[in-house]
Amino acid sequence: MISIVKAKLSDIPKMQKLVENDVKDGIILPRSDDEVATNIRSYVLAKDNDKLIGYGALHIHSPSLAEIRSLIVDKDYRGQGIGIDIVNFCIEEAKELGIDSLLVLTYLPQFFQKMGFEEIEKTAIPEHKIWADCIKCIHFPKCDEVSLILKIDGDK
Repeated sequence: MISIVKAKLSDIPKMQKLVENDVKDGIILPRSDDEVATNIRSYVLAKDNDKLIGYGALHIHSPSLAEIRSLIVDKDYRGQGIGIDIVNFCIEEAKELGIDSLLVLTYLPQFFQKMGFEEIEKTAIPEHKIWADCIKCIHFPKCDEVSLILKIDGDK
């Protein structure tokens, strides 16, 4: 049975193992165990019983802006809606927190567009402090990720 749950510190080794190849390929930014631990409350996991099969993070940048980042699903589980479940969990959490907009930087814009995200120019990304992460990327400064945003309508 697949469940979506909040991450625990004890999940970090499995999270790092799951993302290892995508980090090497430059698809996902590298994050140290300490960085993941510092932000552990941001992470949500998809588990098949006790097996970690995916995760993502809702990273808050300001009272009005958060980012969905580090989204990954195990290759054997892709195409089953697990990524959608993780993103929807993050969207609901953002609504509960009163976030106005969700940002994503991705190589798979179609996935997010199907969920209502709209493409924006990178220069239009609110609060440019987000770029602090970009310096860690193997593709910096020639970024070919697509930036998208979702305006959230929710109870505040």
